[in-house]
Amino acid sequence: MSNHQTIILAGGCFWCMEAVFRQLKGVQRAVSGYIGGYVPDPGYKLVCNGTTGHAEVVQLTFDPALISLRELLEVFFSSHDPTTLNRQGNDVGTQYRSGIFYCTVEQKQIAQQFIAELNVAHFWPTPVVTEITPADTFYPAEDYHQDYFANNAHQSYCQLVVAPKIAKVRQYFADKINVG
Repeated sequence: MSNHQTIILAGGCFWCMEAVFRQLKGVQRAVSGYIGGYVPDPGYKLVCNGTTGHAEVVQLTFDPALISLRELLEVFFSSHDPTTLNRQGNDVGTQYRSGIFYCTVEQKQIAQQFIAELNVAHFWPTPVVTEITPADTFYPAEDYHQDYFANNAHQSYCQLVVAPKIAKVRQYFADKINVG
């Protein structure tokens, strides 16, 4: 695993982010969890009330020989609205903020450059508000949150919110999708 890197991304509900990234070639692991708060060992109920400071995130372990950080960021920024502060759709609160929690200085620089390019190109009508923060303690979410979409695909939230994000990524990034 020495050729692998880790980065942590927040783009609203972690069920969506995990499902999007699990399908990509080169992503070895996608773990739902929490980061960026001040309460030790938070749980879902605490994080959901918005008082712990944590964001719902997905911790990605990836092989940069198969998928670059820049490619992961392309998918990330295509999978959520990075221009709304503390909100993704009907999910509102700091726990749903857009964020990149980097593990190396190089990751920070790549993320800053990518966001600058998006803003210069006016990719969205308003500027990107995604925070770029050094990764601190990552807390894996409870077991029932892991691989949530695969285990609950017929649940209404999965059908109405998660499935369209997966379909969009499959359409726009077909060459990056694992087959089988």
